[in-house]
Amino acid sequence: MSNNSNLGNQAAWLDGKGSKLRIASADMPKPGAEELIVRVFAAAVNPVDWKIQDSGMFIQKWPMILGCDVAGEVAETGASVTKFKKGDRVTAHATSLASSDPTEGGFQHYVKVSSHLTAALPGSTNYAQGSVLPLALDTALVGLCSPSPKGLGLSFPSLTPQPSNKTLVIWGGSSSVGAIATQLATAAGAKVISVASSHNFDFCKKCGAVEVLDYKKGDAVVDDVVAAVKKAGGDFVGVYDAISMQDQSYKYTVPILEKLGGGVLAIVLGSPENAPESVKVANVFGVNPMTYPVWEGYVSKALEEGKLLAVPEPLVVGKGLEAVQKGLEKNKQGVSAKKVVIELA
Repeated sequence: MSNNSNLGNQAAWLDGKGSKLRIASADMPKPGAEELIVRVFAAAVNPVDWKIQDSGMFIQKWPMILGCDVAGEVAETGASVTKFKKGDRVTAHATSLASSDPTEGGFQHYVKVSSHLTAALPGSTNYAQGSVLPLALDTALVGLCSPSPKGLGLSFPSLTPQPSNKTLVIWGGSSSVGAIATQLATAAGAKVISVASSHNFDFCKKCGAVEVLDYKKGDAVVDDVVAAVKKAGGDFVGVYDAISMQDQSYKYTVPILEKLGGGVLAIVLGSPENAPESVKVANVFGVNPMTYPVWEGYVSKALEEGKLLAVPEPLVVGKGLEAVQKGLEKNKQGVSAKKVVIELA
């Protein structure tokens, strides 16, 4: 089993489309002025990881190290970093998909991350829990807080939120992005109508949803959601579609918006087919400097105060880099209100 207490660095490399992950040595990353090197104790899996493995999408050069979500211990700090020191327990967003730099992929023992996309973990949050947050946090924030029509135009989350008189729908409320988006929108003072499966209603309400509706009702869910939005009142700002697939969500989320007079549809995958003019599609890419203030001023305090929950609950599928491939396969099979995590130390 690979062990990141050994000298040197190892990674789970993806050599090309359709390849299985290969465990091999990797360069020990060096931090730029505003960067950190994090010794990875836990890494979470996102659907984008296995979709890249299957399709090769996004990758400009091979081989590559995937993995967006890490939690661990600061091993080294860049010259300009003052907020973190060696030994700090942190969660961080690893951004190799944006940079095409393998040293910034999370599926390795030592990863280079931006200090602006890193937050200290309180003692109450373990590494597996901390690893579920980063990509979902940034993806949720960009969709929620970008000005309309590039997003839903909400304020940043606050530890002491005031009602904003804004209402939105989150489709896929028990998904990783949906669960974090519900919490952040609620912490921005908005009312959230969540759509999920009935066995996840309590989970969605725990995240802050004022009402949760069952997507398994088929076409009837459209009218249910429209009625719930009207009942909640306030200024309807749009739909955050955390699923973003034609048959699973767009065939409902687009008609919901049409019946409510149009608005922003924030999406995380490809655009819906033939969206009417009244539906303003906002493509969300979860690496954006706009999220820095939330990492720097909100995440740690909100975790410590219990105002940000590290959800979905981690589902640890193995230990060591050899378990990452299993993690990708488990995520592809599907999980409900859980996030697949691999422990690396």
